[in-house]
Amino acid sequence: MRHRNYGKKLSRNTEHRRALLRNLVTSLIQRERIETTVAKAKAARPLAEWMITLAKRGDLAARRQAASYLLDPSAVKFLFDELSKRYATRAGGYTRLVHAGWRRGDGADLAVLELVGSEVLQRLAAKRAKKSEAKQKAAEEAKAKEQSPPPEEENDEKK
Repeated sequence: MRHRNYGKKLSRNTEHRRALLRNLVTSLIQRERIETTVAKAKAARPLAEWMITLAKRGDLAARRQAASYLLDPSAVKFLFDELSKRYATRAGGYTRLVHAGWRRGDGADLAVLELVGSEVLQRLAAKRAKKSEAKQKAAEEAKAKEQSPPPEEENDEKK
């Protein structure tokens, strides 16, 4: 029986699992968006939300707790300076989990774990729109070039 045993083991021993989750949460805070397997994303999600809740508290003890868990001091700084302000009025639900298909190599179910209201997503959408616009413009130019008659050349040899 698994009564009162919280969390998934992820087929790893305790040290490896803790290091994996710390890496995932640190990367999520730094990049605001990570792609991983569904099981890992579900395990990292409550830890990331806990970090943001600590940042919203904002006192020294909370900063020290976050610094003891996160692997990079710049992640702690970003968490307390930027993310705490972004989610100041929000009462939980700071992350979003989106299923992203399957990995080609082993067929693992993939998910994107991202922070809600992230500017990263807006930048990616703008980049995608710009790229598709450039592609469409190039296709229209090629079609227009194809439809226009070729310029006639004067050949002295044929006459």
